Amino acid sequence: MSKDQFEADYQLNASKKIVYTYLSTASGLQEWFADKVRIDEDKNYIFNFDQEDHYAKQTIVKANLHVRWDFFDPKSPNSAVESFIEFKLDETELTQSLFLKVIDQSNLYTLDELEGIWEGLILKLKETIGG
Repeated sequence: MSKDQFEADYQLNASKKIVYTYLSTASGLQEWFADKVRIDEDKNYIFNFDQEDHYAKQTIVKANLHVRWDFFDPKSPNSAVESFIEFKLDETELTQSLFLKVIDQSNLYTLDELEGIWEGLILKLKETIGG
């Protein structure tokens, strides 16, 4: 399958600091994003979905603003990045509304599939944070 890049913005009713915790930590991500999230001795994140592990390196970390994971094959960790997920938080000054931008480049799903997946994930995140 070819790589598809999905981008969408979601409004959240919670503080940037609280939301960022759910986007950037293993325990926070396990609450809504993956069945299980662990960090190995090399600081790689291991996301488990449907009893299958997916390895990622956290490549961008800007406190309360931005986080990105580049997924890789653990058998060839130095190969080119094929998939990544990126979260960006933006707060409008006028209305104090918080928006989460999701950028998901995947070689496993079509854009329509990604849209459905993210709608469900964001609904779960909103239920988790109460926003």
